[in-house]
Amino acid sequence: MHNLHRSEFIWSCPTIVAISRIGTIWLSALLASCVALASHSALGQSSSEFVRPEYSILRTKIPPKIDGKLDEPAWLVAPSISNFVFPWFKDGLREQSVAKLLWDDEQIYVAHVCQDQFITARHSERDGPISQDDCFEIMLTPNIDRPNFYFNIEWNVLGGVLDNHRPEGAKGPRVQWNSHGVEVAGTFVGKLNDHSEDDQYWVCEVSIPLSNFAKVVRSMPPRAGDVWYMNLNRHGGDRNQQFSQWSPGDSPAPAFHTPHRFGKAIFSGQVVPF
Repeated sequence: MHNLHRSEFIWSCPTIVAISRIGTIWLSALLASCVALASHSALGQSSSEFVRPEYSILRTKIPPKIDGKLDEPAWLVAPSISNFVFPWFKDGLREQSVAKLLWDDEQIYVAHVCQDQFITARHSERDGPISQDDCFEIMLTPNIDRPNFYFNIEWNVLGGVLDNHRPEGAKGPRVQWNSHGVEVAGTFVGKLNDHSEDDQYWVCEVSIPLSNFAKVVRSMPPRAGDVWYMNLNRHGGDRNQQFSQWSPGDSPAPAFHTPHRFGKAIFSGQVVPF
């Protein structure tokens, strides 16, 4: 076990049962978003019409167990981000994602379900070539007074973690930065790295200590109503490599490092009722 993250790789039938307890909320949302976005424009909004999307992160009093099962009631109540877009789509399948976030005084929690016909994941080492696998990424600007000062943390279903920091925006240099205490657990339905049969989806549950950003934010822990800029991205894999996002980029070629296009993450004072 790496001291900076934990990976749990669960294969058993009880896992599939546990995932099924997500119920129709998660999977119905995923399927509905697939249908709704099947004919979505390949291009994102132009700069002149862009409005940052917003997501309200509910507060939880009980930390979820990071096991990739998402069977805590808090996840069922948390609102979904299910409108991932494909700004650079050319052909293939628009495989959709559904994500949810929670927070408390210590952590940001991220959970997601990713539709995937061919799940690829081979790298579990720290700062390995995670982008070669099917991967998911969060980008965070903890202080909106410094909009180009952002962090990105990327992971796969094996729990491999890659992180970076850009203090001067996308055109500035990357600074060596290792987040601490990040935990990732993943599960999936299908046969990993075996493309002879169609897979269904993969799931990750992640906790990110807020202390990673303590030197940047205006208040720690965040106060109800605080806003960070954020984006959620997905890409990679052996087949059907697609670039999808919560908040659409505006570059001609695929580029996730566009902090001017991040959405708003609002730390809600509303506590999940469980």
